[in-house]
Amino acid sequence: MELSRKSGVDLWTQIRTILEREIAGGVYQPGERLPTENELAARFSVNRHTVRRALGALEQDGVVRTEKGRGSFVQEQVIPYAVGKRTRFSENMGRLSIPAAMTFVSGLGLRADEELAAKLGISVGQPVELVETVSELEGRRLSFTRHHFPGERFAGIIGACRETGSITKALARFGVKDYFRKRTIVTARMPTADEARFLGQPRTKPLLVTENTNVDEAGRIIEYGVGRIASDLMQIVFEP
Repeated sequence: MELSRKSGVDLWTQIRTILEREIAGGVYQPGERLPTENELAARFSVNRHTVRRALGALEQDGVVRTEKGRGSFVQEQVIPYAVGKRTRFSENMGRLSIPAAMTFVSGLGLRADEELAAKLGISVGQPVELVETVSELEGRRLSFTRHHFPGERFAGIIGACRETGSITKALARFGVKDYFRKRTIVTARMPTADEARFLGQPRTKPLLVTENTNVDEAGRIIEYGVGRIASDLMQIVFEP
């Protein structure tokens, strides 16, 4: 489809409309990278600034996403992540038949400050085991989470998480057969430069921050987690 240079409609608007129609028509599939700015500029016989403005408008509308250094991609469908009494990443993804995976990133032993002690129901200065994980879908990072465990009860859980690749399996090694979500707080804010880079999203798009408290069958706090979620890829669904 060619541009109409005498229609009175801005060229970048026409390019946006053409690309949006092609995406809707399946010419480009969800997750597929669009042609480069140079390729699109050559296709439409315009300069890169005009193409960049069209792509920026599509990103603003949520039709495409831009990854620095990689280009523009067709936006994937938003994944509904269910939060209920029993919340498990693997079960959530399995129920949706989505091949997403959680990966162990790092672990660190630290001492609880006043805020963390209150979150875990322990005393200031007591040991805490910190585990960091990422969840990914076909190479795209969905979230980055920091899991905090009371160190005296779960000494060595960092190694268990590394070996099993699962929070649930690691907890089972410490006798926690089942656990439940006591509280979830969700807020939205703009990402820091490091967060945007780590999640592969622009700083102009907000991310979701979740604070989660999990308890065992006796009601004792076993974990306090803080997750940073790419809001254009996942949404939080609360279930009774």
